[in-house]
Amino acid sequence: MQTPAPFDYERATSLEGAIASLKQHEDSRVVAGGHSLLPMMKLRLAHPSRLIDINDLTELQYIREDGDEIAIGALTRHCELLDSELLWSKLPAFRDAEQVIADPVVRNRGTIGGSLCQADPSEDLSAVCTTLDASCLIRGSAGERVVSMTEFYRGPYETAVGEAEMLTEVRFPVRPHGSSAYEKVGRRAGDWAVVSCGVAVWVEGGAITDARVGLAAVGPNTTGIPAISRALRGRPPSEDLYAEAGAIAADYCTPVTDQRGSAGYKKHLAAELTRRALRRAVARVNGQEL
Repeated sequence: MQTPAPFDYERATSLEGAIASLKQHEDSRVVAGGHSLLPMMKLRLAHPSRLIDINDLTELQYIREDGDEIAIGALTRHCELLDSELLWSKLPAFRDAEQVIADPVVRNRGTIGGSLCQADPSEDLSAVCTTLDASCLIRGSAGERVVSMTEFYRGPYETAVGEAEMLTEVRFPVRPHGSSAYEKVGRRAGDWAVVSCGVAVWVEGGAITDARVGLAAVGPNTTGIPAISRALRGRPPSEDLYAEAGAIAADYCTPVTDQRGSAGYKKHLAAELTRRALRRAVARVNGQEL
């Protein structure tokens, strides 16, 4: 049986205390759900000297509307994201994604902060947050800073969260006349994506005024596709337009052949899921549900 390397354990009682401990102890990591970190430790792919358990920091567990933004605390569980009526009404791509993430055991313990900080290119919430133009609040001993999702991801399994820092909140702009959707194909229920696609779209006067499309599991990073945004702006929604966007998505992504499928199959899925997500998001703008 594989076991992790020896490590110290600490139960944090305050955010300031957790950050201070991160600064004091090199190679320490925070843990909440632990569904990604602990398996990596057992495989000796990660070997922190200390685990700082932040499950008692309930001040980081919330979903709230703040003016024209929605703020989500980093310790908010997947099950809370799934059940939130605020997110369903304003950012429905969250519920789409949460319905296909793992299983109830993982959703009851896993957090949005842990998902984003894992920075797995196939991770569902990374694609959702990229699509929804999220910004990340990072706190450390030197104070707070806010970074965009583009800045947050430095590469596979690497983020902008530095030494003695923690992701504490994720913020999402809310604009009128818009909606969102998320589509995913996995090998089995709750598995990592073979390909997934998130879409946010805004429609006024019968034309798309803006759109964002993000893909996951088709390259080294979760990525947005500005070329699709440019192609959609100012044009009326239609099946031909969705197909055009799908073709751009297939050309843009850079999947590799692996145990989840061939590169060609993944490009096909990128195109198809882009069409589906656009169709569903536009329908939601019009008060419909497909």
